[in-house]
Formats: sequence, structure tokens, C-alpha cells
Amino acid sequence: MSETQSYPKWQQRLHEVIFEADTRAGKRFDVLLIFCILLSVVVVMLESVASIRSQYGQALYIAEWGFTILFTIEYILRLVCVGKPIRYAVSFYGIVDLLAILPTYLDLIFPGSHYLLVIRVLRVLRVFRVLKLVQYLSEARLLVMAIRASRRKVTVFLVAVLTMVVILGSLMYVVEGEENGFTSIPRSIYWAIVTLTTVGYGDITPKTELGQIFSSFVMILGYGILAVPTGIVTVELNNAARHVSTQACPECSEEGHDPDAIHCKYCGAKL
Repeated sequence: MSETQSYPKWQQRLHEVIFEADTRAGKRFDVLLIFCILLSVVVVMLESVASIRSQYGQALYIAEWGFTILFTIEYILRLVCVGKPIRYAVSFYGIVDLLAILPTYLDLIFPGSHYLLVIRVLRVLRVFRVLKLVQYLSEARLLVMAIRASRRKVTVFLVAVLTMVVILGSLMYVVEGEENGFTSIPRSIYWAIVTLTTVGYGDITPKTELGQIFSSFVMILGYGILAVPTGIVTVELNNAARHVSTQACPECSEEGHDPDAIHCKYCGAKL
């Protein structure tokens, strides 16, 4: 909240409970919400099983509406307790919150007649609820920072790998030839990708001794290559690791502030 604007005590208290994770009430709220999210996702999964739906369909339907109403109330309370509700509504987590409840209400607008059965696909969107769990993982922010910091190195690595599979695939096409299943260079490149990544579908295999020796070399090379992006991200993750406060801005609801921060680094409001 800004220094020039004050909010009612109930609004401040509500913000502490819903957005803060460093208070006892905030932790309890987070634990309860995570439990409800996981339970609601389980309900969605069970509802997709025909045998379970035929026997417990009514109970699952009631449970789904119960969770939808619960998350709708939570979404409204989040908008009420922040100083800039529009900013939160268009943020990533605000959109995820909306996606978590919207499909169930769309079922009321589009009845499940045989002409509109395709609308039921919208119910699958309710699994977006699971994305809400990300905001409760303090390590998620560090992981995103590490990936962003290493994106150029990883991009160069991927370009090098793509160049390598083109060369390896072309060489295997020359070694094995069309009579052994390597009917084209693109198909040989597909074999190189499958072999280099150690997936090994086995739908295309070398038949000649030279091809098998070359294939063994590609397999060993694959183990070394797979470790490169892991090492790049690990280094950046260590560089990005620092203590981050769990406090959310009461004005714009953004997180990731330093422990000694006095003002929000996104909107300038006082923390």
C-alpha cells in the first residue's frame, strides 16, 4: 500500500492471510488451499474415468461445484484485498485463478446436448488449477531466473546439437543406405536424434558392422551431451540462489522482494 493511502484493517488483515506466507494465518491458508487444489484435481481426474463416473458421477459433480464455488470466493477475495485489482486480474496467477473456475460456469451456458458435446472439452481446462501450486514453491522463482540467465548458452548448445544430428544422420545414410531402412537423410536424422538422446525406439536399426560401430559411438556421445544443459542451468541456479522474502505487495500483489525491502520494486508502494 502506498504511503499516502490507507486501507481498512479488515482489508489489510485479509491481504496478510491470502497473500502472505510468513505469517501463521498465511501458512495455514496456503496449506488449506494447496490441499483443496490437489483434491479438486483428483476429482477432475476421477471424473474422466468412465466406470467411476457411471457409479459416482453425481457425487463428483457436487464436489466439483463445491470446489468451483470455493475457488470463486477465493478469487473475489484476492481482488478485494489488493489495491489494484485489475493489475492482479491480468497477471499470470490472476488469469490462472480465472481459468480454474471458468469452465464449470461455461457448462451452464452451453448445455451438453449431442450438438454441443465438444464443449465438454472445456472442462479439461480445470486442470489449470494445478498451476496455482507454482506460486507456493519458493524455489520456482530461482529456477525461472536460472533458466532465463542460461537461455543464450542453452540456445547455442541446441544449435550445436541440431548441427550434430544433421551430420550424424547424413553419415549414417551413407553408411547404411536405403536397403537397410535408412531411406532418406531426414529419416536418418530422426534415427540420430533418437539415438543421441538415448531414447532408442528401435524402429530403425543399423544392419552393417560399420553402422553398428558408428551407432555405438553416437550412443556414448549422447550420454555426454545430455549432461551439458544440466550443468549450465546448475551453475546459473547457484548464481541466482539468494534469500527472497515471501511478502507480497499489498498494492500490486507482486512477490520476490528482498528481505530488507521497504518499497515494492514493481509499483513503489510501501511494504
